[in-house]
Amino acid sequence: MELFKIRKDIPFMKHALVFNVVSFVTFALAVFFLVTRGLHLSVEFTGGTVMEVAYEQPADLEAVRKVVEGLGYADVPVQNFGTSRDVLMRLPAMQGQTSGQQSEAMLAALKAQNPAVQLRRTEFVGPQVGQELVEDGLKALGMVILGIMIYLAIRFEWKYAVSAIIANLHDVIIILGFFAFFQWEFSLAVLAAVLAVLGYSVNESVVIFDRIRESFRKYRKMNTVEVINHAITSTISRTIITHGSTQIMVLSMLLFGGPTLHYFAMALTIGILFGIYSSVFVAAAIAMWLGIKREDLIKGGGGGGGKKEDPNDPNAGAVV
Repeated sequence: MELFKIRKDIPFMKHALVFNVVSFVTFALAVFFLVTRGLHLSVEFTGGTVMEVAYEQPADLEAVRKVVEGLGYADVPVQNFGTSRDVLMRLPAMQGQTSGQQSEAMLAALKAQNPAVQLRRTEFVGPQVGQELVEDGLKALGMVILGIMIYLAIRFEWKYAVSAIIANLHDVIIILGFFAFFQWEFSLAVLAAVLAVLGYSVNESVVIFDRIRESFRKYRKMNTVEVINHAITSTISRTIITHGSTQIMVLSMLLFGGPTLHYFAMALTIGILFGIYSSVFVAAAIAMWLGIKREDLIKGGGGGGGKKEDPNDPNAGAVV
């Protein structure tokens, strides 16, 4: 399905160096903010108190958030848990207060607002648990990256695997850089979004690489730059349809999902936008600079992978 068809290939690779310089600067800034500011980790990673309270009527989450903020807690997740009457809060550890003192002070403040509120449970998440979550999250990220590299190396060739993983890491670091710069809360939901972006970004790279392989087989008079430009141009309509529909869904979560989904949707929004950019101007450009050629994808030289050539194709019959 195509919304439109571009008849003349767009010279994307002509501007590859400029865009990759922009990417490098953005990447360097993201690393700088990660090192100097660090991530604002949520209670799942740092440790703290998890509270569940119940109301007789559906809870007013905005009113609960005002009470929480009034006690000095900023950016604390407040969400429904199970039913609209149950509310779950994750309070970060505060210096000079035990978990029990935190929960007692919070419950007293909530009862001052609504005497009918009841404490269902309170749990303390220790720093050791938080450290385990950090380690498990990093392991998950590393396994995803390794799996992507193995998949691309088997399906295409090592040059494509290297270029795609650089582009994917570019997306991940930039997402983390945004969270470090603005000090947005980095929670398990955001980590899940980062892992989703890795898969989403590599899917776009695979689509472009598949079209590059197809174009190498079909247009034998084109050089590598022309093949890459043609492959990217021919997938633009598909990119607009798939990424546009996905972004609409993510934006709906960002605008209407409330505080619970806000940072999850924010990470996905940044990841999708940079994922499109990196697949075109980072992955494809690095693959070009690594010296990809027709023989990398089509074993057996001029056989064309067994595909019949179009006798009317002016590019048929030549060998790159």
